[in-house]
Amino acid sequence: MPRTPLPRTPLLRTRRIVPTVTMALAAALTLAGCSSGSGGKKAEESAGDVSAGKASTPRMTIAMVTHAPSGDTFWDTIRKGAEAAAAKDNVKLIYSNDENAGDQANLVQNAIDQKVDGIAVTLAKPDALKDVVVKAEKAGIPVVGLNAGLGVWKRQGLLSFFGQDESVSGEALGSKLNGTGAKHALCVIQTQGDVNLQERCDGVKKTFSGTTDTLYVNGTDMPSVKSTITAKLKQDSSIDEVVTLGAPIALTATQSVSESGSKAKVATFDLNKALVSAIEEGTIQFAVDQQPFLQGYLAVDSLWLYKTNGNFSGGGQQPVLTGPAFVDKSNVEAVARFAAKGTR
Repeated sequence: MPRTPLPRTPLLRTRRIVPTVTMALAAALTLAGCSSGSGGKKAEESAGDVSAGKASTPRMTIAMVTHAPSGDTFWDTIRKGAEAAAAKDNVKLIYSNDENAGDQANLVQNAIDQKVDGIAVTLAKPDALKDVVVKAEKAGIPVVGLNAGLGVWKRQGLLSFFGQDESVSGEALGSKLNGTGAKHALCVIQTQGDVNLQERCDGVKKTFSGTTDTLYVNGTDMPSVKSTITAKLKQDSSIDEVVTLGAPIALTATQSVSESGSKAKVATFDLNKALVSAIEEGTIQFAVDQQPFLQGYLAVDSLWLYKTNGNFSGGGQQPVLTGPAFVDKSNVEAVARFAAKGTR
C-alpha cells in the first residue's frame, strides 16, 4: 500500500536499531482494563501481569498469522507479547497459525476478508505469502513482519519488521563455539525449507573454525528427532557439539547425547522455561535469545502506533532487531524469573 513519505534523514549504517516509543502519545492515553485475544491455541499463562492497561483510542482489530507448529512453547511466548500489547492498546487480537505455508496464506486471506485493521505475519517461506500480502496492501490493510522474513520484508512492501538477523545470530554462535574447544559441530534443522533455520546453520558454519555438519529432522515428531540424533552420534563419535535451532529440540538432543554415550555438548537457539532450567543445571551450554515476547509485542504495538499516530518503526527503512543475545551460566539467573512466567 502507498505510504506517506517521511522526512529525509540519514540512514543508520548499522542494522541494530533500538525501538523507539512515542512517549508523548503514550502519556496522553487513559489506561484502564485489559483486552482479550481470539483464535489459535491459548498460551499457558495470560499476559495480564505485563500489561499496562487499555488505551482510550478507538477499538481496532489486528490479526497475527504465524507459521508456528503446534505445541512449540516458543510461539506461546510470541503470542503473550502480542496479547500484552493488545491489552494496552485496546486491540482485539485474532491469532492464528499453520506451519504449512499454503494454509498460512489462507489464514492471511481470512484476515483480509474480515477487514481487520492490521496484519502481523511471519514469512518463513516468503514466496508462498507474497501474493496474499499484496492483496492485503491493496485492500488498504497495513502489514508488518515478525520473526521470519528479514531478507524480504521491504521487497514485499511491509511497513516494519521485528526479529533477529538469523545469519548474524548464527555467526555469533559459531564464534562462541570457538572458545569452547569444540571441533566438530552437528547443526540440527527441524523444518527443511525454512529460510530462517537454514541461515542459522549457514552462519554457524561461516564462523566456526571446526567442522560443521547439517542434520535434518522432523520437528513435529520428537521420538523421531531423538532417534535420528542418537543414530548420528553413534555413527560419528567425533561430533563434540550439537547445535539445535529451538528449545524443544535442544532438550531432546540432551537425551540423545545420553542414550548414545556421546560426550557432545549441546547449545541452542531460543529459550523456554525448561531450557532455562537446563542451562542452570549445566545440561545445556547456552542459548541464543531473540526475545520472542518482544517480537509479538512490538508487531502489534507498531500497527496501533501506525493507525493512531502514523509512526513507522525503524522509519520504514531498517528492521528492529530483538537479538541475538546469549543466555548462559553467567546471566541465566536474571532471565529465569521472567522465564518462569513464560515471557522469556
